[in-house]
Amino acid sequence: MRLQIFPVPSVLLPLPLPPPPLLLLLLLGLCSGTSFPSNINIGGLFPTGSHEYEVFRFALARHQDVPKLVPQVDMVDTGSSFAMTYAFCSQFSKGVYAIMGLYDRRTVNMLMSFCGSLHVCFVTPSFPVQTNNQFVLQLRPQLQEPLMALLEHFYWTRFVYMYSSDSGLSVLQKILDTAAERTWQVTSVNLDTLTETGFIKLLADIDFKKDFQIIIDCELERLKSILNLIAAQRRNLKNYHFILNNLGFMDLNMTEFQKLGPNVTGFQLVNQADLAVEKINQDWLDFDSKDLKLARRRLRYTGALTYDGVTVMATAFQNLRRQRIDISRRGNAGECLANPPAPWGQGIDIQRALQQVRLEGLTGWLQFDERGHRTNFSLTVMELSLTGPRKIGFWNERRGYVSTAVYKPVVEEFYGLQNRTYVVTTILEAPYMMLKKNHEQLVGNDRYEGYCAELASEIAKHVGFSYRLELVGDGKYGARDAETKMWNGMVGELVYGKADVAVAPLTITLVREQVIDFTKPFMSLGISIMIKKPTKSKPGVFSFLDPLAYEIWMCIVFAYIGVSVVLFLVSRFSPYEWKGDESDDEDETLPSSSSRRALPTSLSELTHSPGYSQNQNQNQNQTQNQNQQKEKETPEYTNDFGIFNSLWFSLGAFMQQGCDISPRSLSGRIVGGVWWFFTLIIISSYTANLAAFLTVERMVSPIESAEDLAKQTDIAYGTLDGGSTKEFFKRSKIAVFEKMWSYMRSADPTVFVKNTNEGVSRVRKSKGKYAYLLESSMNEYIEQRKPCDTMKVGGNLDSKGYGVATPKGSPLRNPVNLAVLKLNEQGLLDKLKNRWWYDKGECGIGGGDSKDKTSALSLSNVAGVFYILIGGLGLAMLVALVEFCYKSRIESRRMKELIDAAIASGGAGGGVAAGGFGGVGVSVLGGENGRVVAHDFPKAGAQGLPCMSKTTGLGLSSTGM
Repeated sequence: MRLQIFPVPSVLLPLPLPPPPLLLLLLLGLCSGTSFPSNINIGGLFPTGSHEYEVFRFALARHQDVPKLVPQVDMVDTGSSFAMTYAFCSQFSKGVYAIMGLYDRRTVNMLMSFCGSLHVCFVTPSFPVQTNNQFVLQLRPQLQEPLMALLEHFYWTRFVYMYSSDSGLSVLQKILDTAAERTWQVTSVNLDTLTETGFIKLLADIDFKKDFQIIIDCELERLKSILNLIAAQRRNLKNYHFILNNLGFMDLNMTEFQKLGPNVTGFQLVNQADLAVEKINQDWLDFDSKDLKLARRRLRYTGALTYDGVTVMATAFQNLRRQRIDISRRGNAGECLANPPAPWGQGIDIQRALQQVRLEGLTGWLQFDERGHRTNFSLTVMELSLTGPRKIGFWNERRGYVSTAVYKPVVEEFYGLQNRTYVVTTILEAPYMMLKKNHEQLVGNDRYEGYCAELASEIAKHVGFSYRLELVGDGKYGARDAETKMWNGMVGELVYGKADVAVAPLTITLVREQVIDFTKPFMSLGISIMIKKPTKSKPGVFSFLDPLAYEIWMCIVFAYIGVSVVLFLVSRFSPYEWKGDESDDEDETLPSSSSRRALPTSLSELTHSPGYSQNQNQNQNQTQNQNQQKEKETPEYTNDFGIFNSLWFSLGAFMQQGCDISPRSLSGRIVGGVWWFFTLIIISSYTANLAAFLTVERMVSPIESAEDLAKQTDIAYGTLDGGSTKEFFKRSKIAVFEKMWSYMRSADPTVFVKNTNEGVSRVRKSKGKYAYLLESSMNEYIEQRKPCDTMKVGGNLDSKGYGVATPKGSPLRNPVNLAVLKLNEQGLLDKLKNRWWYDKGECGIGGGDSKDKTSALSLSNVAGVFYILIGGLGLAMLVALVEFCYKSRIESRRMKELIDAAIASGGAGGGVAAGGFGGVGVSVLGGENGRVVAHDFPKAGAQGLPCMSKTTGLGLSSTGM
């Protein structure tokens, strides 16, 4: 049979009535013993511009053997049932022998119905479906069994299955059935229902739940977009393990995805290393290359399936031709929508021929079962390593999954990375990381100084790697956004692979530990309260009264008055407090007698009259005898404790100075004793407190604890926005902290600050109306910085630590952790803290906090004592002046009365002896030079005015003379 020697007409569309040349061809065929057509019309249903359509054209161009396959292609929307129905019926009416094309979940049932009713074979590289329709030949192998083999190999019992409704429903059913038998925990996610935003939130939820084992089952194009979207989030995927339930592992460009360090396993259908595949790939790249604007890419697995499909069709028709089976389409092909449908008689023969094809294609061994499904196929299992995709095993129906991978020790991975320079992310936060004053003249790591700068240097020395310090772009420590679920700050740079290590005051928290790894803490601390240091209370004038309360001073005053009154009353009632004045009177009488005796002697000298002297002496003796007799008959009793003396005694005892009088009676001594005991305790207590009050300057702090902050609303308080302190209050279940978080969240204007410097500045400028909540270590450092106007109040609200952070699964984690422990044991961490906190402090010991700082007393502390002294001296001078004036006035009145009495008495005696005695009267009363001699006028006694009586007597005696 050499049909190719006859001229063949154009094969665009078959004509219903064969032309004369065709009749001759048929007659020649009958003469040759066969009726098989030389041109086979093959229908095609492809989306516009699809890769499968281009490969379909390429495959037909390569298969030019007799019978020749002639394409009848319609470019349709495979998701539209109407368009697919119209195209299918159109091709059926044109007399195609078989159709090749694509479908999706919305049109697959329609195509199967037509193929089964009309006996038209449909060869497809689309996703396989569970069906018994033998007229649908499914080129793509089913992945249920290979996937289950991988799950068993990796011992997955909890995972997330992301699927597309096109290809994943059958796999989902298999997984759910197996999960029910083996108690697996499976989370299924339909990708068709998710938007891009929804998928990002899904990734955040998966990350939060630590569901690190994920299966993604969807078509190649969608799988590429999903992997690119995951890579765009820049998450750290070193703990994740992905299984890509797709046959085109090598068709994926996972360069960016690979940088995140995930574990990725998948299936590869096409053996790219096969020489036959390489040759066809090269021919494909050169096919119609002149007409292409862009260079072709190598065959995808769906293109390879399409190529194999054309090969299967060409082989099947060649087998039919060799078997001389008549499959010619005579007459009208019929109506595909007829009711009942009229199946094509030769369709069953073509179906059998296609099903019986056995050959080695681009996608491996091609063989189909009675339902049209691929069977007896083999898959390569691939893994994404640091160097790219590599084969780790294979799967076939006979042996299942067979692992062929040889893994190297993980330790070698780190030593292989020592040649690179690691990026150490940090944040400007004194004293942890600061720019040097001359940083503009420096480059690299030399520009920075501080606790963390030296810590990073020490860690690098111990581990043995080079590093480069880089400041975090957004200036934040790291928190997850509630809406986008994205991490920011240093944590985000670690999660998304922008940095290798974070050396900064980064707090170890649960949410951060879920996405990054921390070393052991290099510093322990807690949340504390910073407020503006209150102004020192200036000592008042009477600050010496502060040791005792106002009520105590009032009670002391009343006690003093009460004791004095009781002492006065007791002394009045007790007979033992009264004493006679006999001895005192005798003493007082003697100078009076001598005084009296001196007076006549003086008068005799003045008058030179013996008779007068004798009469006068007799009168004086008589008067003295009478007075002494009266005083002996009526003795006088006195009491020392009058009201003023009682007050003086109580005051002297209170001042611990004593007094010149003391009680004699038992009752008076009891009063004095209890008063002395009272004053002993009071004075001792006062003295004990006085030292503290005068030597320690007190500051009145309005806030002493977190409870004080929560109770009031005058003083605002807040934290750093996007830090662990904010997360602590947000997640706390303690009532006080929940109340504080409720206030901070609803405060207007906001109480959150962007960085610590802004928080400290707000504390200093708020005049005591803002409190900043921050880590205690930073609080202590700022307290040591000028202008020394902040202070830490209360204790720490929690206990936590700072740690060096690395990405999840980083090979640096263990070496860095050991370095931190070694530095801690060597005491270098404490040495670093003392150097940057206290040795370089600017406020002295105690941070300028004068709560417990003693100093020398100033004049203002004891000014009140001097005021009282000066006031007492002035009052004494004033009282002395008043006493002098008062006494002078009394004495002047007394002297006037005496002189008037003497003058009156002298005038009466002048009528008897005017010449001689008048001079005597003047001499006695006036004295020398008209002055009264003091001893001539004795003191006034208890009898009133003795001088007056004596002078009167003198006048009478003179008159008698």
